[in-house]
Amino acid sequence: MRPRKIRILKYSDGNRPHLKFVVNYREAGKRKRSFFETKQAAKTFADEQNIKLINEGREGAEFPTALRVVAQNAAEQLKHFGKTITDAVEHYVAYLKASEKSCTAAELIDEIVAAKKADGASQRHVDDLDSRLNVFAEKFDGRRVATITSAEIDDWLRSLPVSPATRNHYRRLLILAFNFAMQRGYATSNPTEKTAQAREPKTKPGILSVDQARALLESASPEILPYVAIGLFAGLRRAEIERLDWSEIDFDNGHIEVTAEKSKSKVANRFITMHPNLREWLLPLRKLRGNVAPLENFRQLFDQARVAAGITEWPDNALRHSFASYHLAHFKDAKALTLEMGHTDSGMLFNHYRALVKPNDADRYWNIRPVSTEKVVPLVAQH
Repeated sequence: MRPRKIRILKYSDGNRPHLKFVVNYREAGKRKRSFFETKQAAKTFADEQNIKLINEGREGAEFPTALRVVAQNAAEQLKHFGKTITDAVEHYVAYLKASEKSCTAAELIDEIVAAKKADGASQRHVDDLDSRLNVFAEKFDGRRVATITSAEIDDWLRSLPVSPATRNHYRRLLILAFNFAMQRGYATSNPTEKTAQAREPKTKPGILSVDQARALLESASPEILPYVAIGLFAGLRRAEIERLDWSEIDFDNGHIEVTAEKSKSKVANRFITMHPNLREWLLPLRKLRGNVAPLENFRQLFDQARVAAGITEWPDNALRHSFASYHLAHFKDAKALTLEMGHTDSGMLFNHYRALVKPNDADRYWNIRPVSTEKVVPLVAQH
């Protein structure tokens, strides 16, 4: 279809008697009028518009004016960000595809928990994921993960009645969950990465006093005692002790081996010195093999020992923090302590634990020994 030719029309207006001719035309989808004093000037303008119509006729027929206006506006807005309409379309199409393929928050949590179990993650880590992420799934019940925004997650994190450290822990788990969603094609981005971290107050790590450490050891049942002693005098993480086998405690050479697959970093084995007092606590309970920590009733056994020891307030990660603090004060070797704890930065460790313990208390700590072995009931060795 040929474009309609633009023509010159006579014009009369008592207020503007000098204008004799008018040309009606369209520009950027809008109707416009231009007025002229002479016919020649009007003709020149009309000819220019007609040439423009001829040149743009086919393109204009295939690309309607309204759509062309939208495209021009979109291009102008995207220009500020250095992007094109093609970039915008590709991004939005990917979002729509992800939304179609996406799953609900509850379905995502079920999948990631199952995947972590299959990958051999510790039961403690799996339970933590399941518990905390299901709080998130309940909040966004029925929502597809591809549609959940950073602002919504930010507001939810801020609404949690928890400490800043716990809020940041929720945030880390959500980052892990949305990375998993991206790998599965359920989302095109990770909205949690744009959320704010809570500012955690800088506090000194909580440790046990020498008397509390002694009381805890003396109150512990034979089932839980190895866990407590290794935590206090070898500084292993809870998960590492839970995975530790008696065969990895070398009484002859005086060290405990934490294998790569059982450590947090899963990079390399590390060996922790078995100090004389730790050997004395463990030797009467020694087995040939089997789990060092109880697999059942752990919390009940530990709480019984804590209550019997008169410890009402339990500092977070108190066994490991106590080990590090008393070790640094007594042996004054941050590099050796760094290796034994499985850290990479001795400077950070030195600044974290320095000046928490007096030297004489450190001497007492490393001399906490069993008063008598008569109350200890050796467990049957497992072959």
